[in-house]
Order: sequence, then C-alpha cells, then structure tokens
Amino acid sequence: MLDQEITAAIMKAVDAGFYDQISLTEELVRFPSVRGAEHTAQDFVASEMHRRGLAVDRFQVKIEDIRRLRGFSPVHVSYDNAFNVVGCHRADHPKGRSLILNGHIDVVPAGPLDMWTTPPFEPRREGNWLYGRGAGDMKAGLAGCLAALDALSRLGYRPAADVMVQSVVEEECTGNGALACLARGYRGDAVLIPEPMWNKLICAQVGVLWFQVRVRGVPVHVREAGSGANAIEASYGLMQALHGLEEEWNARRKAFPPFDTVEHPINLNIGKIAGGDWPSSVPAWCTFDVRVAIYPGQEIAEAKREIEQRVCAAAQQSCFLKNCLPEVVYHGFEAEGYVLEAGAQPIATLEAAHRAVFGRDLRTIATAATTDARFFGLNAGIPALVYGPTSEAIHGFDERVDLDSVRRITQAMALFIADWCGLEKR
Repeated sequence: MLDQEITAAIMKAVDAGFYDQISLTEELVRFPSVRGAEHTAQDFVASEMHRRGLAVDRFQVKIEDIRRLRGFSPVHVSYDNAFNVVGCHRADHPKGRSLILNGHIDVVPAGPLDMWTTPPFEPRREGNWLYGRGAGDMKAGLAGCLAALDALSRLGYRPAADVMVQSVVEEECTGNGALACLARGYRGDAVLIPEPMWNKLICAQVGVLWFQVRVRGVPVHVREAGSGANAIEASYGLMQALHGLEEEWNARRKAFPPFDTVEHPINLNIGKIAGGDWPSSVPAWCTFDVRVAIYPGQEIAEAKREIEQRVCAAAQQSCFLKNCLPEVVYHGFEAEGYVLEAGAQPIATLEAAHRAVFGRDLRTIATAATTDARFFGLNAGIPALVYGPTSEAIHGFDERVDLDSVRRITQAMALFIADWCGLEKR
C-alpha cells in the first residue's frame, strides 16, 4: 500500500506530463492504422519506446507460430504487415510483481468520410473531448501506458519489477496479435488493458464468432423473374432466422452468470452484405457477414452447430434454397468468453488506486464486447484487468474520448504500477 505522500506525488507527476500525453495520443490518432496498415503506427510506437529507454521487440505475427494455440482465429488476409511491438523494462534486482500493459494499435474502418464532422484521422479537441478514429478505442489507453511510466520517471523512480508494454495488432478482428505475444514467451504476474470502460473494471466478457453465409440463386432476365431464384431476397429469411437464434440465446442468460443480470448480452449483427451482378438480372449470389456473441463457457463447436442448424432449417422453408443449401464459412473471430476469477490481489491493488484518484469504490461490469484479456486469462492463467477511460461513439462517427477521464485513469494506472511492481530509484 502506497503512503499518502507518494500517492499525491505520482498523481501530480501525471498532471505535469498530461499536455505531452495528449499530444502523443493525437499523434497516434493521425495514423490510419486500419487492418493491414498498422505497421507505420507501430514504427512510431517503437520509436517512443526507444526514447524512453525500453528494450524494443518489433516482430511479425506469423500464422505458423500460433495456428495450433488455443484461441487462434482463422484468417483469410495477408499478415505481411502485421507487426507487434513490445517495450520491456527489466528491473536490475526484481523485488515486486511483474506486469504486462497491453493495448491495441488497430482501429476499425472510418466509414463514409462525409458523415464525420471533421476528418477521422485529424484529431480535434473540443471542450474536454478528443475526437478521432481510435481516440477512445484505444489509442488514449495505449498512450496512457507510456505516460504512467513517464510519471514515475519524472519523480526519479522506475518499477522494481519487469514491465512489458505491448502494442498489438488484430484486436478488432481476431486477437491473434495478443496471442502472438504469448507465443513469443511474454508472461507477467498480472495484465492491465486500458480499453475504454467508463472508469470501470470488466469482470466478464462475451466470446465472439464471425461467419459468412453464402447463398446461391438462379439468374434470369427480370422479365422472367418468377422463374429464377433471387439470392439477395432469399437471404432476408436467413437473417431473420439467425436473429431468432439470438433471442433464444439471450433467453438462456440465467445459466451464464454474471450475464444473468445483463438485459441483452448476446448481440447478433449483420455487418456486411454483397450480392448480384446486374440491375436487370435476378441475382445469382449473395454473401452476408455476421458477428454474434457467445457466453463464457458456451462451447464454440456447439455454437457453430446451432448456427448451421438454424440456417439449414430456414433454407428448408424456401422452395429453391432447400435444393441448394447456403454455405456457412467461419473467418476472423473465434473468441471464447472470459470471466475474471483468479485476480483477487491485482483487483485489490487496482481498487486502492482507483479509490485514491476518484474518491469512490471501483465498479465492475460484465460487457457484451470482447477484449484481448481472454488470452492471458484462459491460455496462461494470468489475471487480466480491463480498466480504461470514458469514450463515446467507438466504432461510430465522431469517436471521442473524455480527457479528464484519461488523466484520472492514467493516475490510477501509475499508482497501480507503483504499488504492484514496487519502486526503486532510477
């Protein structure tokens, strides 16, 4: 437990460097680090780690290294530019407990640019908000990892245990970046992931499945449309059937605590659709992409079986689909759910840090989203705490993060590092 004097000094040290921390976050936002284009942002992160004296490991995520590991998600895209960056502080004489600070550099696509108030990769401050794609999810948190260490350094301290700062790719679509860090041998006594969580701690998260449904029809000229089979229109019935499965899964939530107290933990999203070749031809094909959540403890194989059965049953209601069954193809996320169960010590340390900064107890939530925490908890038995600032419109237009929340979360992170790892003079 930190005494009041060092606690106050650390919080003031975060404040003293906060202007620079915001500037670093803005620099990160300027990189359009969508899937496949993260490498230049990772180069920048590596340079910032070098500047702080961390030992930097920049390595390519290779499918062959992780394909057989628990939690691997299938991919159908190139990993030529998929690089992780890890900056390591190694204590000369370790006395405290080691820590992984994990954040992801990848962001989701911006969508139509004319629907943003200002360009998504040009950071904008307005009042207490910082706007831009990735500002909340999660470049403010990633910058906060470095800023928390900066605050300790400003006071002449460094952690008295090993600290590894991980900037990973692929969080938004597979999690294979974090998995590659585990495959490379990085371990710690705890993990802290500052995802945007409204100043709360995640106690449980859902798993996620991505899949495509591929429908084939019979093309004819529109003058003979009745004799053809419209693959796009047929897809609508399949989508409705899948939403029916979504509601059935939500009705089972009592069997999956702590999601029994969450009103609608299972969400199914039709995220993308393509089909047809010509306005005057009945479309011969349609493919739609789906994201659906699953509960912690719900088997992925069983969830897939239910999905395929539901699609098949719906196809049987169509006079042409029952003779040309749709195909279900899995790609991207195959993520298990995760419940934080074995983290009493790091949770108590974080609770003390949060109370010192916010003046109130730390609240916990079960979230209908997923994070990379699952890899550390399920694969390596390392308690992974997900705790981050208040953000709005993540994955949406005008994404933004609350800067006062960022400042206070960074203070809590710095206090957590100091208490968990211990401190030694530089």
